[in-house]
Amino acid sequence: MKISSMNYLFKQGMKNIWTNRIMSVASFCILLVSLLLIGFTILFVENINQFVGGIENKNEVVIFLTEDADEITINSMENTLKNTENVGSVTFYSKEEALKDMQASMESADEIFKYVDGDQNPLPDAFRIRIDDIEEISSTLMRINRLDGIDSIKSPTDFINILTGVKQFIGIIFGVILLALVLVSLVIISNAARASVDIRKREIAIMKYVGATNTFIKIPFFVEGMVIGVLAGIMAALITGGGYTELIKLLSQDMTIWSIMSVNGFIPFESVIWKLTVGYILAGAVISAVGTVMSTRKYLRV
Repeated sequence: MKISSMNYLFKQGMKNIWTNRIMSVASFCILLVSLLLIGFTILFVENINQFVGGIENKNEVVIFLTEDADEITINSMENTLKNTENVGSVTFYSKEEALKDMQASMESADEIFKYVDGDQNPLPDAFRIRIDDIEEISSTLMRINRLDGIDSIKSPTDFINILTGVKQFIGIIFGVILLALVLVSLVIISNAARASVDIRKREIAIMKYVGATNTFIKIPFFVEGMVIGVLAGIMAALITGGGYTELIKLLSQDMTIWSIMSVNGFIPFESVIWKLTVGYILAGAVISAVGTVMSTRKYLRV
């Protein structure tokens, strides 16, 4: 297709936006609401994943050593643990440290432990390790449990299973909601655009009779939908930025409850502004353009 023809079709698409401005505004509003729902859903899910990730990072597995574990065994095991796949950090926790911590955390500790000296310490030496991917914790612990010198392993397996299930559930729900919003947006925009196309059905029929191809007829509608989608995407980014920032300020006034839930903070909008804006514009352009073009199929069968 010649550049002059493309230029003509683009101008026609822009002209159609103004000529059918009532329907263009309707499509713009519908798409804006749809994009806002999608955007806030994504931000909500990302914050939930960050909360879950913060809890994941606090997971700790304690490996208790046997009483006869000597310094050579301990050093060898430390090196092995550090080189074990999926183990993030390894910290040796001596029985002396464990005894001091126990004394510090108990009331009347001096009375209880006054007859216990260093040689009579009943607590075992241990390693505290953190797991990188908690979904692989079972296989990781199975490998570790084969090492010599291990008496027992304490891990929050039940809690981790619940946490993993929550993540999977959130992922499924998010996928379903996102797909539903996109499909609903396509259908609504297509129906809204159909009313606009219906006004021009006679024009389309004449163009078909004089030999215009389907592509030639669709391009102005594609341009019209794409421009509306881009404008809706930009507006959605502005509204999301203002609304999300104010919401975070409101929720962050008292961080006590979030600290209890091991939440360090919400995702700042500045860290996602460009990704979200580009996503809004691309999604708005594609959904609007495709939805508008879909509405022309009925009138191309002449």
